[in-house]
Amino acid sequence: MVEISTSILSVEKEKATRTFYNLETAHTDYFHIDVMDGKFVPNNTHEIMEEYATTIKQISNIPLDVHLMTYNVKDYIEQYIDLEPNIITFHIEAIKSKEEVYEIIKCIKENNVKVGISIKPNTRIEEIYEFLPYIHMVLVMTVEPGLGGQKLIPETLEKVKKLKEYIEKNNIEIDIEVDGGINLETSKIAKEAGANILVSGSYIIKSEDYKKTISELKQ
Repeated sequence: MVEISTSILSVEKEKATRTFYNLETAHTDYFHIDVMDGKFVPNNTHEIMEEYATTIKQISNIPLDVHLMTYNVKDYIEQYIDLEPNIITFHIEAIKSKEEVYEIIKCIKENNVKVGISIKPNTRIEEIYEFLPYIHMVLVMTVEPGLGGQKLIPETLEKVKKLKEYIEKNNIEIDIEVDGGINLETSKIAKEAGANILVSGSYIIKSEDYKKTISELKQ
């Protein structure tokens, strides 16, 4: 059984608190916080995501899964670290050097938070292999980051398969999360490829029965 991280990007503001409560009772494993700066990706969601994440911390014990789709990664880490997220994931494409990648990993770990690295659809999975022993999760984007409701790009799951084979061969303990276009149909092929955490947003939020939808995705 996989875990489900529900993206709250499409949650309506006036229904936010009730929606978060309903997602908790529906047994989502994480709240996925999509933080965008309007530069790394076109959308800018920082303010609303910070507001939503703060609300969740006040009413729920469900862990926060913070996904930074931003430049100036350290600045955003500082803004979200006080919310005590379970994990903070940053994009390898936003970083200029290997040295900076290691600095960011160290910075997040020093705050007792898990570390994830994410890659866009066009980034080769091999580019993050050297960092795998030092992090807790790889987030493979199965759509272009920045917008909800996109269709999964099938070719991205080849990277999931390759990553799964590599971590098993090298005996590395790490989670593989996929994000983008996850529904009941695509969740099956994502799990077969090797993903053990699925990010799903609009598919869950727009469903009539959160508990049923999340349960079906987990199976």
